[in-house]
Amino acid sequence: MSRSDQKGFTLIELLIVVVIIGILAAIAIPKFSATKDKAKLASVKTDLRNIMTLQEAYFSNAGIGYTSTFSSTEFGPSSGNTFTVVGTASSFTATATNSSITVAPKTCTVTVGDGTTTDGITVCS
Repeated sequence: MSRSDQKGFTLIELLIVVVIIGILAAIAIPKFSATKDKAKLASVKTDLRNIMTLQEAYFSNAGIGYTSTFSSTEFGPSSGNTFTVVGTASSFTATATNSSITVAPKTCTVTVGDGTTTDGITVCS
């Protein structure tokens, strides 16, 4: 059997394929990271929406204003999220943060009852 009758790939062809796969992976991996950050930011916004719902229920039931504290049975943040709430008789401000997000925004805030143009709108920074 002569050398020209052998079938298969040369080392150079295999190396070219490995390099092409490496380039494609280098392009794709950052895209996945950005998608993960978007999902984490969505969980921050969802936690704020849940806090708003809880505050409205508290205000409706208690009739004495908003609260600054929740028990763990009333509200627990999503995994990786932390939150703070400052409530008064007529308004509240809630802030949720996920420090594992790699790019800004990592924190979102909502204020309800302050009478400004951002009243009830979630703002992320």
